[in-house]
This record gives sequence, structure tokens and C-alpha cells, in this order.
Amino acid sequence: MSARTDELKVFLPDRSERSFETGATGHDLVAGLGNKLRKRAIALCVDGEARDLAAPLADGSEARVLTFDDPEGREIVWHSCAHIMAQAVMRLHPSARLGIGPTIEDGFYYDIGLDEAISAEDLPKIEKEMRRIVQENLAVEKRLPSRDEAIAFFAESGQDLKVEIIESVVGRGDPSIYRQGEFEDLCRGPHVPSTGAIKHFKLLSVSGAYWRGDESRPMLTRIYGTAYEKKADLDAHLHRIEEAKKRDHRKLGKELGLFVTHPIAPGSPFFLPKGARIYNLLIDYIRELYDRYGYDEVITPQIFDASLFHTSGHLPHYAEDMFFSGSQVDLDRARDRAEQDGSSGHLGDAIRYGVKPMNCPGHALLFGMTRRSYRDLPMRIADFGRLHRYERSGVMHGLARVRSFSQDDAHIFCGLDQIQSEISGFLDLVNEVYRDFGFSDVRIKIATRPEERLGSDEVWDTAEGALEEATKSQGLPYGIAEGEGVFYGPKIEFHLNDAIGRSWQLGTIQADFNLPERFDLSYVDRTSASQRPVMLHRAVFGSIERFYGVLIEHVAGAFPTWLAPEQVAVLSITDAAAEYAEQVRRRCMEAGLRVRLDGRNEKIGLKIRESEKAKVPFMFVIGEREAASDEASVRRRGRRDLGAKPVGEAIELVLDAVRSKSGD
Repeated sequence: MSARTDELKVFLPDRSERSFETGATGHDLVAGLGNKLRKRAIALCVDGEARDLAAPLADGSEARVLTFDDPEGREIVWHSCAHIMAQAVMRLHPSARLGIGPTIEDGFYYDIGLDEAISAEDLPKIEKEMRRIVQENLAVEKRLPSRDEAIAFFAESGQDLKVEIIESVVGRGDPSIYRQGEFEDLCRGPHVPSTGAIKHFKLLSVSGAYWRGDESRPMLTRIYGTAYEKKADLDAHLHRIEEAKKRDHRKLGKELGLFVTHPIAPGSPFFLPKGARIYNLLIDYIRELYDRYGYDEVITPQIFDASLFHTSGHLPHYAEDMFFSGSQVDLDRARDRAEQDGSSGHLGDAIRYGVKPMNCPGHALLFGMTRRSYRDLPMRIADFGRLHRYERSGVMHGLARVRSFSQDDAHIFCGLDQIQSEISGFLDLVNEVYRDFGFSDVRIKIATRPEERLGSDEVWDTAEGALEEATKSQGLPYGIAEGEGVFYGPKIEFHLNDAIGRSWQLGTIQADFNLPERFDLSYVDRTSASQRPVMLHRAVFGSIERFYGVLIEHVAGAFPTWLAPEQVAVLSITDAAAEYAEQVRRRCMEAGLRVRLDGRNEKIGLKIRESEKAKVPFMFVIGEREAASDEASVRRRGRRDLGAKPVGEAIELVLDAVRSKSGD
């Protein structure tokens, strides 16, 4: 018997099928599911695309129910909550102009133009109105006006920013608008079926943001928030936020005397003595590994003729992110030529030098300066040279986003048959580093070709295959990040979870077949034929500044003994013990420890508290009794009293912690 023509079938994830009359929607599908899943349903994923429950089902489609447990479901909840927040703001501030309200990691924000400034003190009032909207349980409905109708609607509503968005989108069909009660917003969706589906939410902070990130455009008010299905999960998230505030590397960097910033040098931190010591220890640590893993360190120029970056392909792609320079002589010549012919086009010729934003073009140039043989490969060159990138003022953030930085940057030039072994060796190096720094939760993603890229599809097929095979050969689990590779090659990304569960993308290795082609690099193989090398770009820390900031927050400023700027604080109790305390300090220093003597005429309790606040791993308390017995009373960070020990034994205790690289 043939199927009815007015019937459609939908397949569920277990390959079971459900039959419906034509015109059935997602609501009809979830109505036939179990009570618990039906109540938790937010939307559907149909043939890989998230859709509203109100959307009609298509015959033969594959569908699964989305709940808050699904990444897509969480995004729908967060974006729907952003709409509720915008509606609440419009009720409180009818003249508000709405910008954009995207989801971000763990929540959402909305950029809004307001006639009057609001602060964090205004958030409870907005939350109160949001709760009212949730209680109203307004149906969320989608409509599809024409482009002209949508422009007219938002223009009449005084929403010029929405008009600008519609007018700036060319060739993407007609826009969609979502309505809940009196509120309508431009949005592609999908959304929860009604405002009552948003269970527990919290507005987190207020900041300023330029419209579309353009410093020449108006400053809008950005309100951040989040939402969760369960109150316990929201409470846990808010606890993590409070913990993150305590661990903020900008706050701890100031309190611990590690680094400062100044508006005279935006995005360029000043590292203080303690901070510089840690910075250099990070570099020294990597240098030791380079010796073991067969890398040679080079020093390359910071300023190159801009033609280098045209050869590499970074210009014109990367121009907005670079700094350029020219000599006064060049500028004078350009001015003279401009005065002679009345043209302003000579300035570009005068500013002919680029400050390097990355090391790879210089390393490619260096490789090509010498005739190379297969015997030279693999050639691994490392470079800690200072780099400069133009970051907009609105995105700079402590050590995480800076304009001046260094990387533990290295490039490997190798043959096609060496790619897998080189990537495998790098994976070994990465695992060792992250283990030493106490990062145990490491996830791997392979980022594949973006839409805008250099090189042929065949080249990208080879590069992506090499990265995937090397990862498989190590038996490591990985995921695919479609379209997230850089324009000249795919890459492996290393994502780490810190002590409070936040994810950070740090290390990377990229297979690049394009840069050797652009620089016409070659080597002579065993048959005396000329071959093109493969270039692997790799870093473990990435930006040292950014890794430093992540590490401060990961350990909450309490660096492990091997990395602490001060490993031992020698604290004298009385002046009578001062001479012996100095002897202890000297013995610590001779043993290779970083030590500070606090011989001030202050109470020992104060000295201990200050050393604890400075997060010094070990304290040697010295009084007359210790001086008489050649001992030190040892305290560990965290108020652990280990009792009196012979000085030699106390020093060995610290050295054991250094050698073990334990997290203390």
C-alpha cells in the first residue's frame, strides 16, 4: 500500500520514523515524545540546521530535539534571553536604539544606544522587568517581511541601527523579524517558543562599545548577561565569575608587583622586576626544551621593507593589523614631491617599512638565503623576537590582548615525508609543557580551510591530511573546526581548561605549503632534483604575554616554586638573629634559589602575613633558637608550618619542589 500523499515522515536520531500530516511543525513532533523531553524542548535540529519548533516539518528530514544540554540549545536560550533583555530596556527606555545582541561563550550581550547613561546599579531594575516579561509567557513568532518592508518598519520605529544592518546585507534574501508581545527585533533565529521558556537568568555587567567596533562610530551601551535552565547551574556559573574576578591577572599583576600599563604606551605592558623574572623564566624554560628537541634559535630584524609582506601575502590582507614606519628623510622627500606635483599619493612610498607582526616571513627569507640540501632538513628555527600588531583600543585587555609581545615562535622546514614525524615530535613537546604547568585538561582541534585562502584545494587537501594523520598516529582524540584555519594553511589548536574550568586556546601548529611557494624556497633532494619544502608554523605558549596572563589566573598568582619570582623569604624574628638570617639567605642563594631577606624591625606575624600575601612558596623563620641550632623554622605557602629543620635540609626541601615542578 502506498503512503498517503498528505503524509510526511521524519526520522529521529535512533533512525525511528514518525509520520505526520502535511503542515505539521516541530510542536507536533515533540508532543509525541516523553514528558520530560517535551518539557525541555527548545527547538529542533533539522538536517543539521537549528529551527524554531513552530517551523513546518519536511518529508524525509532528520530531526533531533534541542535542549539546554546541546550547544545549539544553549545559544538559542542565550539569544532569546538577549531579546527579553532588549524588550525590558525598551519598556524602561522607549527611545533606546537597538544594535546587535549576539551570543558569546557562556552568555550574551546586547549593544544599545541610550539617551542617558546606565550603570551596574541599573541592572536589577532591568532584571525585574525581564522577570515580568517571562511571567507574561509571550509567544515568540517569526515573520518574513520584504527587505523594503523591514527597512520601513524599523525606520518608523526609530531603529536606525537596524536599518543600517539591513541595508548593509546584500544578496542574502529577505530579513526575518521575531515578535514577542509589543517587541519586534531583526533576527535570523531560531528562538524559544515563548518567553516563559527562559528559566533563570542574570545580567552581569555594563560597558561601552563602539558601534560595529569602529572607533569613529557612536559609543553604545553593552549589557552582558547569561541564562541557565537550572538555578543550581546559574549559581555555579556566578560562583565561577566571582572566582575569576579574584584571579583576574590585571588585579593580581598589580597586587604582586608583576606588571603595569600606562596610556602613553597603550597595549604595551611594563614588566616590573618580579614580573620580568617570571617572563624570562618562561623563555628559559622553552629554551631548555629547544636544546632537547633540536631547535636552533635565531634573531631576526623587527623592521622590514613592506615588499617582504607583499611577497608573503600578508599585505594587503593584514594591513589594518600592522604598524608601518618611514624615516624623516623619506617623509621630507614625499612632502617635496607632493608640493611639486600637487599629489598626495607619495606618502605610501615614504612609509615603506613594516614592523613585523609575525616571524614567518623573515624565517622564510632566512631559509632562502642559502642553498639547502635534504641533509639540512628538518630545519627547526626558533625566534623570541618582539612583534607588534595593531589592536583596537576597545579590545585590548591586560596581557591577553596587547600590541607589543613575543611568542615562543618556531618554524620547521621539512620534506613531505617528514611532516608526520615532525608534528608527532611537536605533540610530545606540547604535552610535556602543559603537564609541567599543571594543565591536565587539553583538547585538540584541527582547524580547516577558511573561505578566503591562498593556494589550491589540492594543496589544502595535502596539508589537512598531514595534520590529521599525525594526530591519529599519536592516538589523541580531536575535533574538527570547519573553516577556522588561517588564510595560508590549516592548523592544530590546543585548547586548555584552567583551574576554574575556563577554556583557552594556546598552542598551535600549522602546515603551510603556500609560503614556501611564494618565497620560491627549495632544497636539493637525494637525486639532486630541486624540491619545495613544507613549512610548519608552531608555538606552545603562543603569545608569551597571553600565556603569562592565563597562567596567573590558573594558579591565582601562587606560582609553583620552580617559577616563583621569590622562592624563599627569610624572616628574622629579632635583631639578635639578623647575622644568622643573612647567612641563611646567602646559603639559599648559593644553592641557586631566589631568596629575599626581611630583616625589618617588625613583628614576625606581620612578616609572615606579607609573605603569604606575596604568595612566596617557602618561608624560613629565623630566631635566636634557630641561630643556636643552625636551623630554620619552615613554613609553606598556605599557612602550613613544617617545623624546625636543619638549614641544609630546609634548602633541599625547596630544591625538591623546584626539581619536581610540582604545583605545590
